[in-house]
Amino acid sequence: MENRGFKVRALGEIAIRCRDKKAMMKFYGEVIGLEHLAGDVDDRVTFFRIAEGFGGHTSVLALFRPDSETNGTDTVEDQLPETGAGSSLHHIALSLPYEEQQAVMEWYEKINQDYRVQLFDWIGWRGIFTRDPDGNTVELVAYDPKWSAS
Repeated sequence: MENRGFKVRALGEIAIRCRDKKAMMKFYGEVIGLEHLAGDVDDRVTFFRIAEGFGGHTSVLALFRPDSETNGTDTVEDQLPETGAGSSLHHIALSLPYEEQQAVMEWYEKINQDYRVQLFDWIGWRGIFTRDPDGNTVELVAYDPKWSAS
């Protein structure tokens, strides 16, 4: 492989153009527990902290109004984004410690949030999958420290 002179170090942002921004803000703030950084439901964009990030750029989730620009140049009128199985987004995976996954499942059960658990034996991961209000799949994934490739 050719040396490009650069190497990506971390994810900086996940940006979602929402069908129901108010419900999405409640889900990511109250259900998933991300810290609200800036923006309200009527603002073009609202930011939530995912993690500290890299090089001074906090890793964030950005929730955009459905009428926001799509790529910085194109605008959309009253067109709602495609979500769920019709979207090009497969899922969002957020990492946490394996020891906290039991608390995730207990929390989801307490608030009646549907979820499923999937083991990825080939790499030692366990994912807890649910859906946000727009129908996007959200995974809380962790590495099992007891996993062995043997």
